[in-house]
Amino acid sequence: MMRFVRRILIGKPLHNQEMSHEKLPKWKALAIFSSDALSSVAYGPEQIMLMLTLPGILAYGYLAPISIAILALLAIVTFSYVQVAKANPGGGGSYSVAITHLGELPALTAAAALFADYTLTVAVSVSAGTAAIMSAFPILAQHEVPIDLAILFGILMLVNLRGVRESSTAFVFPTYAFIFGIIALIATGIYQTITNHTPVIPPESLTKQMDWTVVVLILRAFANGCSSMTGVEAISNGVPMFRSPEVRNATLTTYWMSGILGLMFIGTSFLTMHFHILPLEDVTALSQIAELTFGRNWAYYYIQITTMLVLYLAANTSFNGLPPLLSILAKDGYMPRYLGVRGERLSFSNGIVLLSIIAGILIVIYHGNTEHLISLYAIGVFLSFTIAQVGMVVHWRKERSPGWIVRSTVNSVGALVTGIVVLIIAITKFFYGAWLVLVFIPVMIFIFKKIRSHYNDMAEQLHLPVEDFNPEEEANLKTGRNVVIVPISTPTGVVAQTLKYAKSISNDVIALHIATDEEVGKRVEVKWQGWNPGVELVTIYSPYRLVIQPLLDYISNLERQRNPEDYITILIPEFQTKKLWHRLLHNQTGWILRTLLILKENVIVTTIPFHLKK
Repeated sequence: MMRFVRRILIGKPLHNQEMSHEKLPKWKALAIFSSDALSSVAYGPEQIMLMLTLPGILAYGYLAPISIAILALLAIVTFSYVQVAKANPGGGGSYSVAITHLGELPALTAAAALFADYTLTVAVSVSAGTAAIMSAFPILAQHEVPIDLAILFGILMLVNLRGVRESSTAFVFPTYAFIFGIIALIATGIYQTITNHTPVIPPESLTKQMDWTVVVLILRAFANGCSSMTGVEAISNGVPMFRSPEVRNATLTTYWMSGILGLMFIGTSFLTMHFHILPLEDVTALSQIAELTFGRNWAYYYIQITTMLVLYLAANTSFNGLPPLLSILAKDGYMPRYLGVRGERLSFSNGIVLLSIIAGILIVIYHGNTEHLISLYAIGVFLSFTIAQVGMVVHWRKERSPGWIVRSTVNSVGALVTGIVVLIIAITKFFYGAWLVLVFIPVMIFIFKKIRSHYNDMAEQLHLPVEDFNPEEEANLKTGRNVVIVPISTPTGVVAQTLKYAKSISNDVIALHIATDEEVGKRVEVKWQGWNPGVELVTIYSPYRLVIQPLLDYISNLERQRNPEDYITILIPEFQTKKLWHRLLHNQTGWILRTLLILKENVIVTTIPFHLKK
């Protein structure tokens, strides 16, 4: 029953050879990777306005200069991240740039910043989507957090677990519907300003004063508005997900995304000033603009519904950005190894589930309040921007290819500007929540290093020198009619220890390797032949990346072939971690296998423990 429900929700497993079909064309990739950046026009200009309309302060007139400054910053960051994508076609964005050119600490800082950015993106996007629909239907205001969690786990997580192709198909049309709606809103609003007799910008939208209090507010407003640029880096993190030629397609998509974002951001900022939009409780600024432009008709509800949808879908940028990054970190040993394994649908399903859980916790803690979540938001993004661009400067100076001086200059200017933005956000938002991110990043770096240390210690202890094992010493042992199966992943010290025990209880020993990748399987076979422990190695290829089921099928086939008096013994090599938290870094294949085999008759399941010392 559970398997049936799983197939209904997630879908049937995909073969490794179907990976090419999961690649995205540009028009789909634009929707998938840009939904976060494009949706920010629903709250970016509003966050600027909120800071400039505090009681007793005349600062509304600074909305235009701040918007123009953010537009210029967007152009700089866009050109810089195009260079990142070209230099790192394998994805990973700022982490990959930093680990190659700046070293471990900057790379882990970028990874921690991106981790904070992506999880906050999901929490902010889902909360903002609910806020948009509550503006049109205030009756839902009392159910904000349950709606957020239902959307997060019931739709976003499940659809992404079904794979990239299906999630892109499900999410692409709402994104384009939103783009069409916002461009139509801006065009209609501008047409009305030209044809009506009202001032294009009313005097009250141009009022401003200048003192130190206002300077602080301007900096905070600028920091809030910079949240509109989150998601610009997503394409550089996911270059391998594009169809060939990957880098060219990723570059063009980045330009398209930034062009559309810039147009929508400056357009909604203009209409905010034209209508002199002021804060209203439970009503977003975009909702006010749509109502003043279209009236309370179908067009207004079209804007609200598509805004709600694209804000929810903005979280999908994180679902396509963070799991691949976690997989790279896992392969480098800084995150649990199981985060680097693709699931049945060729997506990094473990990373998707982890992202959903953390975002859900943030929504519950902050009660779905978008303004409070945004206070934590932009610092991680711009920190990763800065690290990426510093790394690219080093890259161009090392490479010195034609045009490297221009490219290095672009990245140098970008690093300087985004570095200044990091300082502005850190200072102006420190007591409003930025301190949490500044604490979170060092904590994550510590966790990354502890995980890497554990894996290094484990590799050292499991290393198997060939000269330490002589299979002839264990020859000619008399055993009963007992077939012993030893599941292995690769020859290690714990496997050698298990095989010694296996040969002491039987002359009929089989080492069974389930290969989820043919290349890895061949490497294990070559390594096994070079070691030559005197035990047959049986390799079963699993193109659907399933490990447990092929192993169970092999045992079932063996059961059918044996005599009723014979026994089958499964010896599971398993190392025991010294610290309890280390267990979280390893899969539980042995435990699952024991649980599934315990009810089988004449099948003995034994764990051969190997105790790690560190």
